[in-house]
Amino acid sequence: MEHVNLSEAEWRRKLTPEQYHVLREAGTERAFAGKYDNNKADGVYRCAGCANPLFDSDDKYDSGSGWPSFTQPMSPDAVTEHSDVSHGMRRVEVRCAACDGHQGHVFPDGPPPTGLRYCINSVSLDFRPRES
Repeated sequence: MEHVNLSEAEWRRKLTPEQYHVLREAGTERAFAGKYDNNKADGVYRCAGCANPLFDSDDKYDSGSGWPSFTQPMSPDAVTEHSDVSHGMRRVEVRCAACDGHQGHVFPDGPPPTGLRYCINSVSLDFRPRES
């Protein structure tokens, strides 16, 4: 995987203000407001910042949280996980391994087979339908 390293000015030009806030400032979009929360199409969810493949639609499920949720990333090296103690909570932050863009958080309350819930911001993703 090729690492993407842009200046903050380049990120601001490349991303929408909402994407910049989430991907570069670790913001969060409103629950149930994202375009991929209810997406049921077959395909791959890529990082909106750098197009790194992150999640497969086969691993997406309806968690009821208001954000797209996945049981696992596409590969173990697609994302990185970091301790996050912001906002008085103890969580595990998920970032794109290629561009270090904030995606969301992972929680230990998901369904089998992993028991994990990767709770991801729609605005940090770019969905591409699977080619047949």
